[in-house]
Amino acid sequence: MKTADPELMRAINRFNVLDTIRRHGPISRVEISERSELSTTTVSAITGALLDDGLILTRHEGDLRNAAARGRPRVMLELNPDAARVVGAKIAAHSMVFVVTNFCGEVLSQLILPIRVNRQSIAVIADLIEDGVRRCVVDAGLSLGDVDSICIGLPGVVEHRTGIVRSSPIFRETDVDFASEMTSRLNVPTILESDAHAIALAHHWFGKARDLDDMVLVSLEQTLGLGVLHHGQLFRGAGGLSHNLGDLVLGIGPKDIVRLSALAGESAILGDRPDGGGRLAEAMRLGRGMALAQTLIAAEDNTLIAAATSAGEAVGLAVANIVTLFGPPRVIIVGSSLSLGAVFLDSLREAYRRAIPSSIQTVAELVFDESADETWAQGAAVVALCELYESPWGTTGPAPAL
Repeated sequence: MKTADPELMRAINRFNVLDTIRRHGPISRVEISERSELSTTTVSAITGALLDDGLILTRHEGDLRNAAARGRPRVMLELNPDAARVVGAKIAAHSMVFVVTNFCGEVLSQLILPIRVNRQSIAVIADLIEDGVRRCVVDAGLSLGDVDSICIGLPGVVEHRTGIVRSSPIFRETDVDFASEMTSRLNVPTILESDAHAIALAHHWFGKARDLDDMVLVSLEQTLGLGVLHHGQLFRGAGGLSHNLGDLVLGIGPKDIVRLSALAGESAILGDRPDGGGRLAEAMRLGRGMALAQTLIAAEDNTLIAAATSAGEAVGLAVANIVTLFGPPRVIIVGSSLSLGAVFLDSLREAYRRAIPSSIQTVAELVFDESADETWAQGAAVVALCELYESPWGTTGPAPAL
């Protein structure tokens, strides 16, 4: 019989203890054991090591000076916010957003750069990200030497484990080893993640899924992304692969298969206009396409209304398929497509209602949230923190990943 990898089990147990302290601290060791379902012996060993490494702090509940009080005060544990600093970044087609956070994920500084990024050379994009990281770190009153890890969130298909971007609308090239590029430039361990995974973790830590360990997030941006959380952990494919929801096949047409992106992607909604869409095309080029589309829909632009309705139907079917597969208690839908308004949302809800099997129609709650760009960047920082929570630490900080 195979036994579990002891290093993996230690990493999982360590993460569970730290995450329990983060979510419920100040908290006692007994309560950590109850919530994490780990033995008190295991919890005591892990928390002892965490205290030695300076990652958690003790707080005494009660007044030691009160001689009349019976018994010893309870020792409560909480995260040490100063134990680490990380940088999170969201890189979109028309902007970059950076945040610096402490060990608890609290934002210390943020920076928004409205820069057209997509289709620049790799070197130019790397230059822009490097400048943004350095500026945001300085704004936090720190230097890069004070930063333990950096996570860059990108749209597209990302291999988290290898740091390779298989494909992204941001890059001209495919299979870009971007993590190595940025690590060598910044001399700080840099990891990559899909922006959909980043925003899913942001909602799990701070947003609409704080009360859940299982949920699904669907992002409707320039690309269509998917984040699946199970037992508080992101589900990733081989090599830590992210999911490009836009590649989901919805049917077979007369000439080719029909993918979700062909019906619900930003270019599908905004790009197919008989008049060439000069005004809308310019707004899309500047990253303001959805905002203008909302105005045009309100003015009863029938072409856009039809496109938004069709997109809503397609997303509703996709969400119904996802709920059928995973049965999550909540599906959080985020992204710029929500700005299309009632035409899109009503169509999505109706398609979902018709497609979901009757046996599970009450299982999942649909939640819509127009998450701020800073929240996406904070989610990337959370990805970096999760890696630190699992890593063994020494006197000089986190050890390199195995």
